[in-house]
Amino acid sequence: MRSSSRNGVVGPYAWRAVSRVLVAALLAFAGAIALARAGELTLPMREIAPGLFVFTGGTALMTQKNNGAIANLGFIIGDDAVAVIDTGGSVLEGQQLLSAIRARTDKPIRYVINTHGHPDHVFGNAAFAREGTTFVGHRNLPAAMAARGPFYVDAFRRTMGDALIDEVRIIPPTLLVDDTLELDLGGRKLELKAWPTSHSDNDLTVMDERTKILFAGDLVFLTHIPVMDGSIKGWLKTIAELESISAERVVPGHGPVAPWPAALGDERRYLTTLATEVRAMIARGEPIAAAAHAAASEKSNWQLFDDYNARNATAAFSEIEWE
Repeated sequence: MRSSSRNGVVGPYAWRAVSRVLVAALLAFAGAIALARAGELTLPMREIAPGLFVFTGGTALMTQKNNGAIANLGFIIGDDAVAVIDTGGSVLEGQQLLSAIRARTDKPIRYVINTHGHPDHVFGNAAFAREGTTFVGHRNLPAAMAARGPFYVDAFRRTMGDALIDEVRIIPPTLLVDDTLELDLGGRKLELKAWPTSHSDNDLTVMDERTKILFAGDLVFLTHIPVMDGSIKGWLKTIAELESISAERVVPGHGPVAPWPAALGDERRYLTTLATEVRAMIARGEPIAAAAHAAASEKSNWQLFDDYNARNATAAFSEIEWE
């Protein structure tokens, strides 16, 4: 049977084909509308001190479902300008953060500060690229982004999908922090500090001098198991130095806002346990494969333990065996 009939009347097979095309187009259009509407939403920010707002990310892996919104983000409003601390795990999340800022102030966003280069903290940078902002980061951050940025984009495309990842741009900082740097938002000063290799080789902290609140990035984890991409020995040394900072509360990279320096306790215990047990394994002549079982006693204390502990332990083994 032919798919079209006489006198220009379309037959049943042609109608089915046309219908399939129309349905596909409508679904694509609906998806685009949903994505656009999501971009108009604002992140649920909490004002934990006057003019200082925090979004607490979910304790999860980055996925399409959560838009990569797993890290803590923040912004600080001064008399003249705004500073953003980390931008999230997708441009969509970055747009929602921007919308949250604009719901509270029309002051210029002068600085976007990236506490380090992992995707859940920097994939939202492109949302702020047209705001005339200066991107700020650790002196090592441009090199880290150049080396790993393309890999991160490809890797997360598989778990987050094209719609979220196509908009991501790897935007390195142009204002670099070699040791310490003071930023002035107008009557409100921020003290930035670049740290030696710890959680990563490009960790940066931000202290709001007015409120004594410290944005620690991933140098501090609470609830979410610490994730090591640098040096376990360096991280433990940094924790000892962080403790001397005269903050009152900390916004960790992951987990709830907490009193300072008590917030360091769980992380220090985990990393110390991991280093001690790995060191003992090496002394007994055990192979690196055995490292995955190190710090098993810590499992009940952390979320996502099974996702990261073996990797942490293997990295610690590789570092400590050369002592």
